[in-house]
Amino acid sequence: MNSASLPAHRLLDLYRLMYRIRQFENAAEIASQGGVAAWGLAASSKPALVRGPLHLSTGQEAVAAGVCHNLEKADLLTSTHRGHGHTLAKGADATRMMCELFGRATGYNKGKGGSMHIADFSVGMLGANGVVAAGIPIATGAAHALKIRKQANVVACFFGDGATNRGPFLEGLNWAQVYNLPLLFICEDNRISATTPTPAMTAGAGAFARSEAMGIPSAHVDGNDVEAVDAAAHKLLLAIRAGGGPRFLHAVTYRFKGHVSVDPGTYRDPKEVEAALLKDPLIVARTRLAAMGVSASDIAAIDAEVKTEIQSALQTAEAAPWPGVADAYEDIMTTGAGVWL
Repeated sequence: MNSASLPAHRLLDLYRLMYRIRQFENAAEIASQGGVAAWGLAASSKPALVRGPLHLSTGQEAVAAGVCHNLEKADLLTSTHRGHGHTLAKGADATRMMCELFGRATGYNKGKGGSMHIADFSVGMLGANGVVAAGIPIATGAAHALKIRKQANVVACFFGDGATNRGPFLEGLNWAQVYNLPLLFICEDNRISATTPTPAMTAGAGAFARSEAMGIPSAHVDGNDVEAVDAAAHKLLLAIRAGGGPRFLHAVTYRFKGHVSVDPGTYRDPKEVEAALLKDPLIVARTRLAAMGVSASDIAAIDAEVKTEIQSALQTAEAAPWPGVADAYEDIMTTGAGVWL
């Protein structure tokens, strides 16, 4: 699918969202490596401010922005272990997210979930998930619940190309198609599963062909072109909201960074990475905006505003309180009685 020309104000909104995602993850990456001085924070005696593993989606921002910009607040979403972009794009608060990454009590999960488990039900974000493909059956179940309740909303389900080789992928797509569920499947195909290139472990023609084999109408899109993602998602979601059943969006993108924030990704061919960086979705969007007549100063103003927001989130997170010892015994279920504490 080719890019569709958007009004400048909509492309600016999409650019702002992508830039927020990029800056949030850049800041979190530095904090996970202990480099807080670069962000103007006080020196820390700890080796890293981010608690636990941090999986970045740097380079994939156009997929999250282009899809979520077409979702309503009451629509639902499930994400992956690489879910900061989806979460921000669905409307979650950057400061509470950063507090969660820092393990602080004011985070979304009270500092006990970390990067891979952030959720915000108030904006329909049902949660990131540390298990590959685990969000697919959750999204399918949520979509079935919407149908049973006769609610008009839809569910967006993000997953990577590696998830297409796991059982929940087949089960989820089959269930959604059989029951005509209001569900948009989005495969963020970054062409690598952890450290292994996709072709080495995926048979056949891949995600798009597998979806079509299930009878689910699908669209293939350049996942680095936010205009193209926005147009494709808009069309697919219109069909879903009209009662057309599930749809599938195959967005081919590229993950610029390693599997986790401390992984240099040296197993990749440097020439491949260099070529991918030329198609950075932020660069693509800036080029289009300039062609539309948007001034460099207008773009710079957005950049500065976002940087201020993220720096504030970092400072708030560093100063936020730690969970108390007693908090470890809250928000858990007793195995015997099945009661939440």
